Amino acid sequence: MAGFGLPNFGQITEAFRKAQQIQQNAQKLQEELDEMELEGTSENGKASVWLTGNQQPLRVKLDQSLISEGQEAIESATLDALKAAYELSTATMKERMSELTGGLNLPGFNDTNDESN
Repeated sequence: MAGFGLPNFGQITEAFRKAQQIQQNAQKLQEELDEMELEGTSENGKASVWLTGNQQPLRVKLDQSLISEGQEAIESATLDALKAAYELSTATMKERMSELTGGLNLPGFNDTNDESN
């Protein structure tokens, strides 16, 4: 009865098996991302911010000399470090998801933040 353009039962079973494996691997990946500590550092090296692979904030470290430079310098360096940590975390997550999906084109996982699409 495969004459109606439907895949045979073996193909359906294999598709479900692959989907289940991806789901299990995705759960494992979430746990790995939660355990990662990714550091972003300001351009001047005086501020550092750590995030998990899932972009949860962990800690901030400011050089003592930065503190004496005043509020504006502290805010600027901290934001710079936060942006660096966020970019690293996002890139790491996308890379790991790409590995997980084996190059499948899944919506939301292969986006490059390119607004020209």
